[in-house]
Amino acid sequence: MAKDVLCEVENCHFWAKGNLCSANQIYVVSNTGKKAETEQETDCQTFKQK
Repeated sequence: MAKDVLCEVENCHFWAKGNLCSANQIYVVSNTGKKAETEQETDCQTFKQK
């Protein structure tokens, strides 16, 4: 498991200095069903606008 989760979305509530994600957990979904072939087919559902 990753030690640090990086995030470059500065307007997210969970964005922290150093482009780190401060959320307790991350929820990522596929836009195309159960499998994704590319990163563009996924979305971070953890995002919460600040």
